[in-house]
Amino acid sequence: MRDDAQDVAPDTPPTVRPRRRALRTVGLIAVAAVLGLVGGTATGYGIQAEREPTPLPALNQPGLAYPKPLPKGEEPEPLSAAEDRQVKANGDLRKLLLPRPKGARANGEDGWESLDAYMSRYTRPSNALRRQLELGIRRVATRSWMSGERRSVTIDLIQYRSGAQAGAAEHVASQQRIAGFDDQANYEGETVKGSGNGRSYLYPVERKPGYLDFYEARAFVQYGDIAIAIHMSDTEKIAEKDIRSLAERQLERL
Repeated sequence: MRDDAQDVAPDTPPTVRPRRRALRTVGLIAVAAVLGLVGGTATGYGIQAEREPTPLPALNQPGLAYPKPLPKGEEPEPLSAAEDRQVKANGDLRKLLLPRPKGARANGEDGWESLDAYMSRYTRPSNALRRQLELGIRRVATRSWMSGERRSVTIDLIQYRSGAQAGAAEHVASQQRIAGFDDQANYEGETVKGSGNGRSYLYPVERKPGYLDFYEARAFVQYGDIAIAIHMSDTEKIAEKDIRSLAERQLERL
């Protein structure tokens, strides 16, 4: 057999050498491109560094200025005490309570009521006090009277901290939930005219051997940071309009 090496001339270059030259050429071009980019970037930074800095716009914006005050004598008149709700609410809260009807007799508290006395009405006074403090209770004004033979009425104005309208709203909503889900009432109540969330409730008569019949009605209304709570009881039937109109008249005074 002939050796295959004899068919190839000794000075013939390997066939792979041209590829190496091609790769080497591509590499040189890539390096040149990189150097060109670096050089261009450096030149750009150099030019920018030699330029004068561009001044920033002024911080003041004349176009955003507030309107000029009105000339003296053209200012709007301040709200009267009757129009400014805060003036009335932050004044003597007792003066906003409905007066006793003609012929009615004072019965119980009349004026400011301490938190201890107010909380003593609840089944769990300590829990009620804790909750009311969380809601931001501020003060309580109350008025109670007796009319007819045995009709008892109590009106409470419970005021919460200024701006804490959520306290009054939550208290009213809580009392309405209790009244609505009570086994005796078991309904959503009647709307108090002029209020956004006021409700009045009538309870069925309660009868026990040896006792007079017992009728009860309640109303809960929120007005700003004040919660209105009205309780009415009698041994005679209470008309729905009696409790509702009482709540509406009290609301009108706020």
